[in-house]
Amino acid sequence: MRSFLYLCTALAVIALAAWAYRENHMTQQAMNERRALEREIALLEETIRIQRAEWAYLNRPDRLRELVDLNFAQLKLVPITGAHFGEIGQIVYPLPAPRAEISDAIEVYGDIEQLSAPAEQQEQTR
Repeated sequence: MRSFLYLCTALAVIALAAWAYRENHMTQQAMNERRALEREIALLEETIRIQRAEWAYLNRPDRLRELVDLNFAQLKLVPITGAHFGEIGQIVYPLPAPRAEISDAIEVYGDIEQLSAPAEQQEQTR
């Protein structure tokens, strides 16, 4: 009986060791994936910072003004002034659509309270 108990204990230790090894391996793999994702995120953030800097550089007012002056013949762009905006009264709103008339109306006769009462109360009153 003692040898059976030793055998079961040894098998349990082997099974637990295999489980611990597998968990350790899976943990190491997850940590490597996390590191790879962090490197990718850092690279993408750096790319975004570079693109924002390039966008700010390309949208400098003096550069845009020079481009407008160089391409005035084709684009005919002029600075925006208050004269380019209209008054609120100048807006033309569309006319409302004509309403269709009701042709087959159904007239309902009866007590208003009776019509709005639940079906059970209507059956009790009959």
